[in-house]
Amino acid sequence: MLLAQAWIHDLDPFLVEFSEGIGLRWYGLSYIAGFLVAWLLLRGLARSERTPLRPEMAGDLLLACVVGVLVGGRLGYVLFYEPSLLWSFEASAPWWGLLAIHRGGMASHGGMIGVIVAGWIVARRWQLGPRHVFDALAVAAPPGLAFGRIANFINGELWGRPLPPEAQAAPPWYAIKYPEELLTAPAEVQMAALESLGPLASGTDPIGNAVRAAASGNAEVAERLAPHLTAYWPSQIFQATAEGPVLLAVVLAAWFLWRNRRPGTVGAIWLLSYGILRI
Repeated sequence: MLLAQAWIHDLDPFLVEFSEGIGLRWYGLSYIAGFLVAWLLLRGLARSERTPLRPEMAGDLLLACVVGVLVGGRLGYVLFYEPSLLWSFEASAPWWGLLAIHRGGMASHGGMIGVIVAGWIVARRWQLGPRHVFDALAVAAPPGLAFGRIANFINGELWGRPLPPEAQAAPPWYAIKYPEELLTAPAEVQMAALESLGPLASGTDPIGNAVRAAASGNAEVAERLAPHLTAYWPSQIFQATAEGPVLLAVVLAAWFLWRNRRPGTVGAIWLLSYGILRI
């Protein structure tokens, strides 16, 4: 919704929620969409006869990459950001914190390492040069990265940088405000928000209730909370555009226009371009 010239984030992370916390999430669908498009791209590259890969190899390579993304992405998150999950156990499924991927926690760089390892294993099995496989994966990866960033936007995570202070009073239409910010805001900010809410503040956890109401689309609550929220750049959309269409255009240009390139060139261009675009 457009409130105070900025959009109050109220997107639901679930496409369908069967019960509390269980359902079909956009984040999971982004992985499925990314893998499907990757499979189509791999088959298309194999049919172009510019790679030793054959069309029937696309399925095996994709399956290896699925395992690499899931295992590498989860291990990367746990090892780099939350190692305590390695020794966290619960009485309910999935029992081990490492396996609780339904609560989020996937590192993109861990997933990339997993894909590199998977590609190397598959290349050895097929007795192909690993650089041929990495070139093909460089073309197949950008759509999945873009879908993942869009899912980050829907989930309201990875906020990025706030707009400069001079733009906070009247933020532009593309700015995003996240109600969840109030949950960790200083006490004086929370008190000011409660005063703005007036009779709309209710329950033993009025801030939490108001945040959940605004995040669920309650326009009146969101309008009263908006002045107490920080306006952010839509960084997830910027990242989705850079890591998806822009990166794909770069690697496709290298693939089809650079005819006398050496194996591994497209993969190297992908790594260089991805690093620049992330910065």
